[in-house]
Amino acid sequence: MIKNVVLVHGAFADGSGWESVARILMKDGYKVSVVQLPETSYAADQKYTKAAIDAMDGPVVLVGHSYGGSVITEAGNHPKVKALVYIAAFALDTGESCASIEQALPPASKAIKSDSDGNWWIDQKFFAADFAADLPAEKAAFMAVSQVPISTDAFTHKVTSPAWKTKPAWYMVATADRSINPEQERMMAKRAKAKTVEVNSSHVAYMSHPKETAKLIVEASLAQLP
Repeated sequence: MIKNVVLVHGAFADGSGWESVARILMKDGYKVSVVQLPETSYAADQKYTKAAIDAMDGPVVLVGHSYGGSVITEAGNHPKVKALVYIAAFALDTGESCASIEQALPPASKAIKSDSDGNWWIDQKFFAADFAADLPAEKAAFMAVSQVPISTDAFTHKVTSPAWKTKPAWYMVATADRSINPEQERMMAKRAKAKTVEVNSSHVAYMSHPKETAKLIVEASLAQLP
């Protein structure tokens, strides 16, 4: 059994969204680390994630939401990482980026826009509907005004060595996702040979379905891993 879990958030969000999942896991005796990605570059996000993995005292289950899936796909090559869990996330293949794979099968949302500094944001008017439709309105509204922009570098970085090709993966598909096409989520899960569950959820499935998310992480931690 693996008792260490590292949680990685996605674009436009921060680590606080993992609070409910983290509390469930910690109550069950897991040691949890929540990475705070700067989202300023893919290299910086890798650095912060690997630091969290390094700080753990043994094998790790590495979990990523959305863009965090792109991050864990590379960071998951760390020798301490024994299992990968994707929550409505980008399980990218060699040569793919978040931007390129979204062009292949676009999401429902058209609200993501860039600014003059090369950062990408979700238009606040559409944030709740396109990102967090099943959260309380006040929560989604605050997330809209506190969102963390993602840099063009992070969004367009091409993965070179997908960890899911050598390590077991789990995947949660959010069937009402407007930020990543659910059909694309199913495709990524299938090619990663991930053990897959589906929830009727917006993009932030880890926030609206924390019990199901924690259950999937626990399943990964209990698996007979090499």
